Amino acid sequence: MKKTVTAEILAIGDELLYGQIQDTNSLWISQELDKIGVRVVRRTTVGDNRHDMLHAFEAAEKVADVVIITGGLGPTSDDLTKPVLAEYFGCGIELVPEALESVRRFFERRGRELTDTNKLQAHLPTKCTYVENEVGTAPGMWFEENGAVWISMPGVPHEMKKLMKDFVLPKLKTIYDLPVIYHRVIKTVGIGESWLSDLIKVWELSLPRHVRLAYLPSLGEVKLRLTAFGDSQSFVEEAVGTQLEKVYPLISKYIYGYDKISLQEAVGQLLLAQGKKVAFAESCSGGYISHLITSIGGSSGYFQGALIPYHNDFKSNLLGVSTETLKTLGAVSEQTVIEMANSVKRKFAADYGVASSGIAGPAGGTPDKPVGTVWIACSHPKGVATKLLHLTADRSINIHLTAISALNLLRMCILELTD
Repeated sequence: MKKTVTAEILAIGDELLYGQIQDTNSLWISQELDKIGVRVVRRTTVGDNRHDMLHAFEAAEKVADVVIITGGLGPTSDDLTKPVLAEYFGCGIELVPEALESVRRFFERRGRELTDTNKLQAHLPTKCTYVENEVGTAPGMWFEENGAVWISMPGVPHEMKKLMKDFVLPKLKTIYDLPVIYHRVIKTVGIGESWLSDLIKVWELSLPRHVRLAYLPSLGEVKLRLTAFGDSQSFVEEAVGTQLEKVYPLISKYIYGYDKISLQEAVGQLLLAQGKKVAFAESCSGGYISHLITSIGGSSGYFQGALIPYHNDFKSNLLGVSTETLKTLGAVSEQTVIEMANSVKRKFAADYGVASSGIAGPAGGTPDKPVGTVWIACSHPKGVATKLLHLTADRSINIHLTAISALNLLRMCILELTD
């Protein structure tokens, strides 16, 4: 197998550390390097501080074949990347005529004066290869020093991306014999990370060395990322495909899709494929389930509508929930969501009716029904499936988890996976 080429991304700037600007550059660079087979092993954010930058350069050199730096290339005194790189590589800084001409043209096209401060952009470390920035004034710099490739680019996203696409990525492909990296992501819902791990433990231990597994938990879901390394696209795709076939029978009940598909999109596809319709009666989720389902284009093909009877009077008046049920069992009860789900299905002439009722918090809980107690129900052609959720003390998390659980209950009813 081809040698793995590793990279570290260094994002320079106090504004990143202060949280004033979000570092979208590092995410984008990581994705683009992955596409060509360069493995990012670390991403580091460093402030505008000479000592910290030198330390970061030294640390990056120890772990990476390629060091990509963004930011700190302006013409003002707080932009230190250029002088610190020159210090690190033991070289001077000199005027590069081609860079000066590029900066001059940039200002000329905009009818602006080229000041002495702007001219400083054309002064570069003597050990770098000048890389023209066609859409800005700060040039890119390419070094091949200390056994690594170093690329320094401006932090302005559109300038960085053009340099990466036009120069950096093509050049890396010419100087390295890069392996192929291939990912597939299995999307699961309705099971926690540790339980999922127990189900696939034997399979995971049997994975070949060129295929790796990562667990990527998020709120209400767990993603499994399979990554294969090899010398050809066909080899890595076959390797991952083989493992997908092996793991699927172990966790098929929990898999709703692959790669970038969302749960609401997957549910919508199931409804469309079967020509079925759904309607929602949302109390504690406040319309969030409907928001998710209608965030997908074409949802009018399967979404009939929704009611949000937040107050108990409207659970009775609009959905016909029995006053006796509300009085004796309460709004947060299995019987209440059953009646809500059955009623909304009838009112909207749907094949499935989904209901939620619970205590989202932060107030309203009781010893018997603490904050985070939620009942959900799905009325389907063969009956009604229900589920009791014991969630958190956080209102926004409870609303989100209720929606994910309700969509998953709907998914399971469509696939006839409920008891």
